[in-house]
Amino acid sequence: MPNPNRGSCGFQSNEFEQEYDRPSKSELKRQSTTLQKLGEALVAEARDRVKRVPMPEDVREAILECQNIKDHEGRRRQMQYVGKKMRTLDEEEIAIIQRTIDSWKGASKAETAALHALEKKREKLLANDDALTELLEQNPQLEAQHLRTLIRNARKEQAENKPPKAYREIFQILKEVHAGKSAKKNDESAEDDLDEYDDDEPAD
Repeated sequence: MPNPNRGSCGFQSNEFEQEYDRPSKSELKRQSTTLQKLGEALVAEARDRVKRVPMPEDVREAILECQNIKDHEGRRRQMQYVGKKMRTLDEEEIAIIQRTIDSWKGASKAETAALHALEKKREKLLANDDALTELLEQNPQLEAQHLRTLIRNARKEQAENKPPKAYREIFQILKEVHAGKSAKKNDESAEDDLDEYDDDEPAD
């Protein structure tokens, strides 16, 4: 008996080509897993950050709702719903979200490096009196006597194995100094940008 799918009754070759153009099941699964992880990364972030990410409002609401759920099973179900909403995004929306998360990671690394630098500076203050002289020269607004007292108390805390009250206060002072310098640097950068903008303005 002749095969009805052959000859004049057969399928056009382009019908098969269209089917092969579609993503494979394994590729679709990989895409789904990637978007699920992207949603999980957003759920793990601070709410204020999530609110600033460019994305459709329904996707944002699903993420924020998931953050509110404490029950394990309820959170698991909501997380699946977040993954479902993430799959409604187009490529451009996904790319924007990914770039935003990557920028957070970069900022976190920079913050961690800055904190480690402050910890090293604190250790230098405790180990060497010259480090305090250098710090005061660079930051004349600091109270020298207060810092000397804190350093002396921190050394005593370490020697007598006491709670590190002065030790922590030194770190907070160094952190405030660093934050002040960063803010000043940002202000100067903003002024430079404004000056460049003014220079570009056409003359009357």
